[in-house]
Amino acid sequence: MNAIELDAIAKKYGRTQVLNDINLSVESGSFTVVFGLPACGKSVLVRLLTGLEKPTKGRIWLRGAEVTKLDSGGRNIGYVPQSFALYPHYSVYNNISYPLDLIKAPKPEVEQAVQKIAAQLKIDHLLDKNPDQLSGGEKQRVALARGVVKNTDIYILDDPLVGLDFKLREQMFDDLKQMQQSLAATFLYTTSDPLEALALADRVAILDQGRIVEADDLEVLYRRPGHITTMTLLGYPPSNRFGGELFTRSGQVWCRTGLFDLPVNMTSEASQLDAKQDVQVVIRPEDIVLDPDRDDLLQCRANVVLLEDLGGEVIAYLEVNEVPLVTVVSHADDQLVSSDKVTVGIWPSSAVIFQPETGQRIGQGAE
Repeated sequence: MNAIELDAIAKKYGRTQVLNDINLSVESGSFTVVFGLPACGKSVLVRLLTGLEKPTKGRIWLRGAEVTKLDSGGRNIGYVPQSFALYPHYSVYNNISYPLDLIKAPKPEVEQAVQKIAAQLKIDHLLDKNPDQLSGGEKQRVALARGVVKNTDIYILDDPLVGLDFKLREQMFDDLKQMQQSLAATFLYTTSDPLEALALADRVAILDQGRIVEADDLEVLYRRPGHITTMTLLGYPPSNRFGGELFTRSGQVWCRTGLFDLPVNMTSEASQLDAKQDVQVVIRPEDIVLDPDRDDLLQCRANVVLLEDLGGEVIAYLEVNEVPLVTVVSHADDQLVSSDKVTVGIWPSSAVIFQPETGQRIGQGAE
């Protein structure tokens, strides 16, 4: 049974349509991430799921029961908001225990639950402090502890790490995954950061302009995306994207770009399309090889525009015939981009072909 089901959910404020025809199934026990750019509707979706607002139309099910008209108190879910939203006059202990106090849980049960979650998040030494005595990272852990202290099987987390610096966020990734696994619960987590989605998710739903573009296992969406939005947004650095034109040669469909000619395997759905058409070609940065020592890669010469040193690796910004490319190399290989020009090699099967008008995937590079 799915933990969460959304059926044709829409939300409108006056004339502004924020969410439109949202259909989403969240498997029980999964860590599902709703990923999208800021202002795509993630927080509104969270407010509908938690019962803080009602949809304009559509239905919501939790654990197989419809809850569309129930308020937040009747849904039995944990909730971690985007802001810390800690009560300044409460101690850390009382902030964490607040959801249990609301339902008048027995004091021994509250004590045990607070101590357990505080130890798990390494904030048990802070229980007597007030929020104004905490760092930003400590406040976020307290907010997270308060959201998951309630004994339930569904937790909604609305971009909870957005205010933290990168190092603190990295530390929280492991804590969140371990917590979800130890609770054996369903986590629905929203973020606009592709690194968070990649680090945390079992399954990902791509939300763009108020619509679910596609939803599937992380590996499927990362390696075999069905829509150009998924491939261009889900990953860091962002994927390389440039135009091309399909044509036929000796019965084989090819794609001509400003870099190379690429043989293409069309999808079964696109096999009847006119072969001579404009397309978008997308290649992930990690699928670009510099100075390859093999001849089974598509190759071209590139100008080195900029090197961005991240410590453990170098992001190389390149240009081929005015087409920008980006790739990532380790420091062991950064001598490859120490000159003005390099040879670029691309795995043919790593190139994904999309139809510009619909954004749908219509083909893949052929070996």
